[in-house]
Amino acid sequence: MSWTEIAHADADALAHSCAGRIAACLDEALSKRSRAVLALAGGRTSPPIFRRLASAPRDWSRVTVLPSDERWVEREHADHNLRQMQDAFAGADGVRWLSLVPPHPTGVPDAAHAQAALAGVPDPFDVTLLGMGADGHFGSLFPGAPTLAGALDPRGTADAVAIVPDPMPSAGPHPRISLTLARMLRSRLVLLAITGQEKREVLARAQREGSASALPVSALVHAPGAMVEIHWSP
Repeated sequence: MSWTEIAHADADALAHSCAGRIAACLDEALSKRSRAVLALAGGRTSPPIFRRLASAPRDWSRVTVLPSDERWVEREHADHNLRQMQDAFAGADGVRWLSLVPPHPTGVPDAAHAQAALAGVPDPFDVTLLGMGADGHFGSLFPGAPTLAGALDPRGTADAVAIVPDPMPSAGPHPRISLTLARMLRSRLVLLAITGQEKREVLARAQREGSASALPVSALVHAPGAMVEIHWSP
């Protein structure tokens, strides 16, 4: 088994616990290495975690934050993950933000911008925080995407991949750029935060069956040598 599970009474307790875990790793990184790198998920579960993190005083100028995945849209677009993340981190002045897409993306989605940006980021990440959809996707690694198999290879050499979901999700119906599983796993702490009984049942099925093509999160929890800390609340 390559995961641990922590159940919380409600979403507020989950956010409090996850924020505490991330803060501890963040402050340890700042103390030992004078810098920290966080790869963080978008979605509805994450903003309360981010607001708690941002409320604590620390030298945010030594912290780099990037999204685990990004929509192929301009930074001003309402569906831009990094923009939403920046709103939740209001008050954490000085954070160094890293975007996985160019400011004005056009044409076919291409991971070249993300690859170049990530080349300058210290390896490993200090924390990777992920969410999961009801279809078992994490990051933007959706079932049915043509590039999924390579993106889920835990021994892959690419840091990022272009993903065109098929079918497109109703929420944020855009091509994406996502960190690969291999890059997510190169992290001192990997957290998976989910809420709701439906997602809990999806995750349980992935833990039992391990079919990554049908439920991509299976590749995360069954990755050789990896340890994923799962936080769940109703």
